[in-house]
Amino acid sequence: MTNRGSELGWLLDDLVQQVAGADRAVVLSADGLLMGNSSNMAAEEAEHLSAVASAFQSLAKGTGRQFGGGGVRQTLVEMDHAFLFVTAAGSGACLALLTSADADMGMVAYSMNMMVKRVGAVLSAAPRS
Repeated sequence: MTNRGSELGWLLDDLVQQVAGADRAVVLSADGLLMGNSSNMAAEEAEHLSAVASAFQSLAKGTGRQFGGGGVRQTLVEMDHAFLFVTAAGSGACLALLTSADADMGMVAYSMNMMVKRVGAVLSAAPRS
């Protein structure tokens, strides 16, 4: 992980520790490139979650454009035993958080949005050339 990735790592570890039910977190560029992850994830897991989060965010953006829904602020996937939240985080980046199924969805969304507001500049990704 890059120096920037380790800088993001402690922020993501703090998010996972502070939010009840939170399990794993990643920050990814808009095109799915892993920028940082919580320390409880293997590299392969972090890369996979980044790719999945990017795909869901892309599908949501396409739906917003096609049907006049506007920009996408957050994407939520509900599974039998977990939730996946993907939130826009700064310019060209997303924050993804995997939680247990019993997590308070409102508190999770609030905590993610507060983190983005506090450290959005750190979370931003410059476009790849």
